[in-house]
This record gives sequence, C-alpha cells and structure tokens, in this order.
Amino acid sequence: MMRSAPTIDSARHEAAAKLLPKPRLIIGGADLTEGSEGIFNHINPATGRQQAAVPLGGAQEVERAIASAQSAFRSSWGPMRPRDRRRLLGKFSELLFEHREEFELIQTLEMGLTATNSVNHTNIALDWTAYYSGWADKLEGLVVSAYSPDEEFGYTIPEPYGVIGHIITWNAPFMSLGMKVAPSLAAGNCVVIKPAEFTPFTSLLFADLAREAGIPEGVINVVPGTGAAGEALVSHPRVGKISFTGGPQTATRIMTTAAQTLKPVLFELGGKSANLLFADSDLDKAIGYSSLFAMSGCGQGCALPTRLLVEDIIYDEVIEKVLAHVEEIKVGDPLDTDTYHGPLVNEAAQERVANMIERAVEQGAGALRTGGSKIAGPGFFVEPTVFTDVDIDSELAQKEVFGPVLAVSKFSSEEEAVRFANATEYGLSAYIQSRDVDRVKRLVPQLNAGTVFVNKGPTPVSQPGRPFGGIGLSGFGREGGKAGIDEFIMTKGVGIGAGS
Repeated sequence: MMRSAPTIDSARHEAAAKLLPKPRLIIGGADLTEGSEGIFNHINPATGRQQAAVPLGGAQEVERAIASAQSAFRSSWGPMRPRDRRRLLGKFSELLFEHREEFELIQTLEMGLTATNSVNHTNIALDWTAYYSGWADKLEGLVVSAYSPDEEFGYTIPEPYGVIGHIITWNAPFMSLGMKVAPSLAAGNCVVIKPAEFTPFTSLLFADLAREAGIPEGVINVVPGTGAAGEALVSHPRVGKISFTGGPQTATRIMTTAAQTLKPVLFELGGKSANLLFADSDLDKAIGYSSLFAMSGCGQGCALPTRLLVEDIIYDEVIEKVLAHVEEIKVGDPLDTDTYHGPLVNEAAQERVANMIERAVEQGAGALRTGGSKIAGPGFFVEPTVFTDVDIDSELAQKEVFGPVLAVSKFSSEEEAVRFANATEYGLSAYIQSRDVDRVKRLVPQLNAGTVFVNKGPTPVSQPGRPFGGIGLSGFGREGGKAGIDEFIMTKGVGIGAGS
C-alpha cells in the first residue's frame, strides 16, 4: 500500500507559529535573545519550512545559569518552608492547566506530535506536575534506634542536592518536564533545563508560567543548546545531579563526563519493548491496541510495544488483522484532530528510519508487508510499516528504530516467548496480552523490564504514582511515585549523644 502525500495547510501552520513563545534563553529571570553557540533554524516537521530562529547557549550561558540556580537555592528556594513551596507549586500547576491548549499546540508545531497525541502528552505532564506539587511538604526522615549507650538516638533528614541539570528529550518535552523538573522542585532543588534545539518552546512557556506563579527568579533556568551546552552542564562541579532522557550512546558520554566529578545520574533511555500476545487474550482489543499503540507518536516513543510476539496458533489471524488496522491509519496534518500519524521530528530522523527499513529488507530480516517508504511531499513523513516473520537476532528486532515500524514474530510456548522478549540489551517495558491470571503471574517476574503492562488499554504508560524506568541499555533510576522524588534528595544521618 503506497501512501499519497498528505495535505498540509501551510498557511494554518504559519499562523499558529505566531503563538510560539519567543525563542530565547532564560537565566535568572532574564531573557537572552542571543547565545554563544549561534542560531538553530527550527523547521516545522509537517511543512518542512523554517518557523523560528532559536538562539543556542553554550558553556558560558550554562555557567551563568548554574550560578543563578545556586544563588536561588541559597537565598530563596532552599530556605523556603516546604508548605510555601507546596503552595507555589500548586499555583504553578494550576497555571499550566489553564494554558494547556498552548502546550498542545506548541508540541505539534515543534516536533510534529498529532493534535490527539499532544492532548495526551499534555494531560500526563499536568498530572505529574500536580502530583509532585503535593510532595513538597511530605518528605520525612526516620528515627533510628540507638546503637550504643553513649548515643541517645539518631535520625535522618532528606535534603535536596541544590542544582539539578535536566537534559530534556525532544520526543516528549512537556511530559519530560513533568516527570523530571516537578519532583526536583518539590524536593527543594533549583534547576537548569537544557531542552533539545528541536523542542525548546515547551520549556520556555513552562518557565514563563513558573515566573507568573511567583516561583523566584533563578529557580528555573532554560538554556536551549546542543552538545556543547550538555557537556558544560554535566561536567560542572556545582551541579549536584544530572537527569537525562535519550539514547544509550549519549548516556555513555554523559556518564563518562559525570564520573570526573563523581556526579550521580538518572537515565531513562531507549527501549525495544516486547508485546506477548497469547491466544487466550481478548483478541479484538489486544490486536487493535498492539497495532496502533506501536505507531503512536509516529513510533517515536521509548516505551512503545514495537516488537509484537504472537502465539503460533493465532499468528495468521493476528497478522491479517494487524495489517488491516495499520493500513487504515490516517496519515496527515498533525493539526487535524482526525490525524493519527504525523511526521517524524526532522529530515535526519526521516532518513535514519528509511535507511533502517531498507537495511531490514536487504538483510532479509523479515517480510515487509505494508509501508516501508518515505512519503513524498512537504514534511518528514514515513509510512506506517509492518514486518512479519522477523528474525529475533536481526537489527530490526534488536535495535530501537524510533519510527513507525512494527516487527512481528511468532512463538510456540511460554518459554520461547520469554526468551524472545528478553533477547535484547534493552529493558524498559514489556507487555502481556492474556486473560490467564496464573500465566501472567508466572511471566511478569521472568521479563527483563523495569515495567510490565498487562492487558493495557488506552491509558498512558506513565502515571505519576507508579515508578517508571529501565534496566540494561534502558538506563537506571526511577521516575514516578515516592521513588521519583527520592531521586532528587540526599539522606543525611544524625546521631545525638546521650546527655546532649
């Protein structure tokens, strides 16, 4: 099935772009329209046209931002009573909600997220921010039993690191702010945010609304930039911790640099999540979910179920229905609410995904059943693509595509399903589609993944009260719940001598 070029209303996109926040850096409450690393010409992924010139910061701007954050931590945010932080963060959360439609539009314009997906991402970010605003005055220490007669008692104190460096992912920028920055602030830290040059606008509006909510200047600093800014942030001795979402290769470089100052890091990295579909599942629900969710956000999601493993006795039936679902996906203008499949973030991503599909065909990694090509016309579109009979050891099954490609393989037993699911170096998420409770209980502990989802429907994989994170090449550390705020505090132990 060859897809025709989608109809893109460029005039509508250009009019919408006028609502984007002014491109700039935000340091200590000051707006800087120039940066030492020059300008990034931001291209609208749907139209292929430039829509903004983004100033990029480097080492000198990062230095200023860290100094600003450190000053705010010492003078205002750090000493502030936790209940006052909670009130400010609650007001901030309410302002974010009031401006939700702006965030929805921004995400579509800056990275091509469809209107429907943008609503979902926005709702998740709002939920996480509201959830963590309530944690600000609920961090507690412990009383520790006395160890010896000369010690009356001991206790612990949760303390913030001071300055946290956040390197924000481009594929879910608003979600990333909610998952990372909100708990950092609730714990009492100040932050330097380095958004990707592709997606700076969400972070800018986020910081603007924090200022409007009354959060002191310098608590949130935004330095759009490339690798130079990231390197400066990671290497700086006054940054207490780095939180990064992205790919394993970049994470390796960050970890190497952070090691020079023995700086702790939190990594939420890539995934190649297996989705185990058994014959005893609710097939219609499971097939629809498995077909469409893998293509969500044009496949640009780390936790998406991009490997579909199907029990052999239903394999042919499942393939037929998967192809029918995928071929009905509407590819179009991401501003249209009925569009499910929009563009990739940029031309480089389009070329990378197309090349990976081409290699899979050349290597005989599987049978290309639908899609497989770039779509001509404006913007950076790739067809929704399905490979079947995929070789478990192939690049297609082992490496993250980060594009609209579903790889389908069959298994004949639980043991084989688990072996295939665990046959990658990633370990972010795994999925099970089965109505057999005993089977689910057997399989969950066997799957090498930070999170396992069972019989999932349209609810988001990221929920604020539940820890989320990976193992292996998918990183370490957790975002969500108490574990998510614990990432941004240190525990100090205190011993009180007898007679004190």
